[in-house]
Amino acid sequence: MTDLNKFFVQISEDAKQMLDAHAVFLDKVSEKAADRLVDSFLEAVDSLKSMPERCPWYRGNYVPQYLYRYLLFENRYALIFQVEANTVFIDYVIDCRQDYSWLFR
Repeated sequence: MTDLNKFFVQISEDAKQMLDAHAVFLDKVSEKAADRLVDSFLEAVDSLKSMPERCPWYRGNYVPQYLYRYLLFENRYALIFQVEANTVFIDYVIDCRQDYSWLFR
């Protein structure tokens, strides 16, 4: 492993299911849009293998301060993740147009 790729990335089952739900919804409108979403997600995940701390903190009323970071992808989606030692834990994949306050209560 090189210095540029020093982080391991783990994707939670919840995050996988959330991505799948977004892709299935998009696929009803456009298969190309759904494919773009998945491709963009994979690129975002790959980018977290180096310097995940570059991403800003995720803030919200019910979100513990300085716990989660986020990375935007495909214009309106975000990966919500934590960094512990040399591992990035992707916990959620959200559509930024929706209210997810219930998720963090």
